[in-house]
Amino acid sequence: MKFADRSDAGRRLAGKLTHLKERLPVILALPRGGVAIGFEIAQALDAPLDIVLVRKIGVPWQPELAVGAVTDGAAPETFIDRHLAATLDVPESYLQEETARQLSEIERRREIYCADRPRPEISGRTAIAVDDGIATGATMRVALQAIRRQDPAHLVLAVPVAPPDTLAALGEVADETVCVETPIGLGAIGFYYRDFHQMTDAEVTDLLARAPGQH
Repeated sequence: MKFADRSDAGRRLAGKLTHLKERLPVILALPRGGVAIGFEIAQALDAPLDIVLVRKIGVPWQPELAVGAVTDGAAPETFIDRHLAATLDVPESYLQEETARQLSEIERRREIYCADRPRPEISGRTAIAVDDGIATGATMRVALQAIRRQDPAHLVLAVPVAPPDTLAALGEVADETVCVETPIGLGAIGFYYRDFHQMTDAEVTDLLARAPGQH
């Protein structure tokens, strides 16, 4: 099954999250693509939408393949898949340099997306982490760990498409996982969308501005 676009995927995913509507949900999306998914869920659940700034640490010769990820904060959360890094012989010096570079990009995006926008409270609420799809899970794992530090009452991972083994592994970090499509041979996430264009910063800021207000 292919989704028409991220909006379609977000609406289908939202249909599987209605049981959380009365549990003080807050939607936490991974930019850029995850914001379009999160916007639809926020609309359906009448919940506030915020972002989790996480950046993939890609393999030098295959940037789309995540060997790790990093998120922002006073103490940035970093995850490196040491087994994959060793298997692919990724230099430690590259991992350190790329981590620093991605932290700089996170700061740039925070200035663009967040500005003076108030952030919803997460402590004691149902935090729903969303993206437009998951392949290796490295980026989402870091996001979940960062959200967990903010003490949500219930932590949910929600994505339109992800392989079952990755979902199972991330289920060790989240309290609940919700997914529409779970193909065993995932391939590229874009294969599951008819429209999977690279979202712009302007699209992200527009969706954040139009999302339901703070509760």
